[in-house]
Amino acid sequence: MRILLFILLLFILPGAIVGLVELGLRSIFGFGQPLLYVTDPKIGYLLAPSQTTRRFGNRITINQYSMRNASITPQRSPDTLRILLLGDSIANGGWWTDQNQTISALLQDDLQTKLPTDQPIASAPGKFQQVEVLNASANSWSPRNQLAYLQRFGSFESQAIVLLINTDDLFGIAPTSVQVGRDSNYPSTKPPFALAEVIQRYLFKSKPIPELVQFQQAGGDRVGENLAAIGQIQAITVQSNAQFFLVITPLLRELKPPGARDYEKVARDRLQAFTKTEGILFLDVLPLFADHPEPEKLYRDHIHLSAIGNRELVKLIRTTPLRPPILGGTE
Repeated sequence: MRILLFILLLFILPGAIVGLVELGLRSIFGFGQPLLYVTDPKIGYLLAPSQTTRRFGNRITINQYSMRNASITPQRSPDTLRILLLGDSIANGGWWTDQNQTISALLQDDLQTKLPTDQPIASAPGKFQQVEVLNASANSWSPRNQLAYLQRFGSFESQAIVLLINTDDLFGIAPTSVQVGRDSNYPSTKPPFALAEVIQRYLFKSKPIPELVQFQQAGGDRVGENLAAIGQIQAITVQSNAQFFLVITPLLRELKPPGARDYEKVARDRLQAFTKTEGILFLDVLPLFADHPEPEKLYRDHIHLSAIGNRELVKLIRTTPLRPPILGGTE
C-alpha cells in the first residue's frame, strides 16, 4: 500500500506543483494573457481592439479603436470636452501602469475636477459636463505611426489633439509590421500556458528580426520625415477645428551631465525651429525635468516615466503658459 501511494505521489505531485505554478503566474502576474497586436498596412501595427487583461496587478483595457480606454462613441456628445492623446509607450503606460494611472487618465481626472459647468470653455463654446481624454498609442510608435492612425480613424471630434513624443521618436523608422508575431513584445496570439509565455519571454528571448534591422540601419533623413509627419498631424488638427499641442519628454540621461548627445541636440534644435516656423504650440519638458530636485524619481527606466513622472508631466501640460486655451481655460 505504501509503495502504491509513493508511486501515485511520484506522478501526481509534480503535476500538482506545475498546476499551482501555472495558477500563480496567471492570477498574480497575469502571464498567459498578454496584450495582442495586429498588423496594419499604413499604421504598421496597433494593439488588437477590444481586449482586457491584468499584468502584475495593473488593469489594462483596450477599446474597439485600439485605444487604452474603455469603449467610446465615435461622435462626441455635445456636453463632452474631448481630447485625443497620440503617443507611444510613454503615453500608453504599458503593463507597468494601471488603467487609472496613465497620463491620459490623470489628465482627464485633472480637467474634470476643474471643469466649470456654468460657463463656456475658451475656444470651445458650450457647457461641458464631462471630459474624455482618448489614448491612441502603442509601444515604439513615432510620428509617422501616429499620423497613420489619425488618417485612418480621424480625430473622434476632439477639440484638442496632444502629440506626446520623446527624444528617440525623432529618429523613429517608417511604420512596419515585421515584429508582430515574431517579437515576444508584440504577440499576435495567446500562449497555450502562462509557463510557456515565461519561458519564451525570459529564457528564450526573441532573436533580432533581419527585416527590422535593415529598416533601423537604413539611411535617409529620419528626423525630417518625422517632422513632416508632425506637420501633417497639425494640418489635420486645424482642418478639424481643433487645437494642436506638441509635447516632448527627454531621456533620463539627458537630464544629467554630459546631457544629450550631439546628434540628439541637433534633432531637438530642428524640432524647435520647426515648431516656430509652423506656429505649433510646443512644450519641451527637458529643462523643466532637469530642474527637478530628484529627476531619477520621475523615471521607471531610462525612457519611461514613473507614477511620479506621469503626475508631474500632467501638471506641466496643464499649467504651462504654452498650452492651448482648451487645456487651461477650465480654471
